[in-house]
Amino acid sequence: MSTLALVLVLAAAVAHAAWNIIAAGKSKSGLPFLWWGAVFASTIWAGIIPLTGGLQGASWRDFLFGVAVSGVLHVVYMLVLQRGYAAGDLATVYATARGSGPILTVIIALALFGERPSPVALLGVMFIVLGVVCIGLIGRSSATATRPLMIGKRGRIDPGVLYGLLTGVAIAAYSLWDAYSVNELSLPPVPYMVGFLAAELPFFSVLLLRARGYSQLGQTLKTSWRQLLGFGIISPLSYILVLTANTMAPVSLVAPMREVSVVLVSLYGVIRFGQDRPVARVVAALTVVAGVVLIGL
Repeated sequence: MSTLALVLVLAAAVAHAAWNIIAAGKSKSGLPFLWWGAVFASTIWAGIIPLTGGLQGASWRDFLFGVAVSGVLHVVYMLVLQRGYAAGDLATVYATARGSGPILTVIIALALFGERPSPVALLGVMFIVLGVVCIGLIGRSSATATRPLMIGKRGRIDPGVLYGLLTGVAIAAYSLWDAYSVNELSLPPVPYMVGFLAAELPFFSVLLLRARGYSQLGQTLKTSWRQLLGFGIISPLSYILVLTANTMAPVSLVAPMREVSVVLVSLYGVIRFGQDRPVARVVAALTVVAGVVLIGL
């Protein structure tokens, strides 16, 4: 991986961690927060498109097709993740999702895109995935930590693991599609990002209508506009950096590197809130750092 691509992905991880910290607690507002988040982000970044050269020669047909598919995949990811949080232990779902997503992305990228990272880089990928999974498992609740990871309350597969794996499939799907869009369809990152954010709005609107959540939009805007503004700026910036890195480096390396943000949020929790098992969290973080160094080499 080139130095510039490495810097872009690490900057994206910092930005991703930052908006998660900014939106902490407010994102529990659910669909109203997601709806406003898509509105803020697409509106703010739409004004940046002319400064980046617009579609830069890409066809409107490819653009509309690319953002439509991406919008659907991102909505599916968010819905499956939220369903998993409702059905299983949060830490189990998150660890399984953030671990399985990069692994699936690497496997499929090797098979379909013909990517061939070096053995050292692939070892770095495994270090990153291991560290991220450990971060999630450290946070498992006491009720679930006493059970084997794959076993639920009635001896069946743990729903947290099941939905975590489904979320991992969704992560791999949108990661691979977005890499394909910016490389094979030659769609510029900023218009592409704005496009699929706008494509998410109809889905969120339908879900709000079904859940009768429109009445909460005004209150969410009133109480969370600062977080929404930060989200609208930093969240798209994070993914635009990732999309740009995808044009310079294999997605099989970029996707795992994004997970550095998980470690940053975890370390923030240790420093800011004194979360338990700080030594184990630091060891997991150092494992991820070792993976980043291996990929950089």
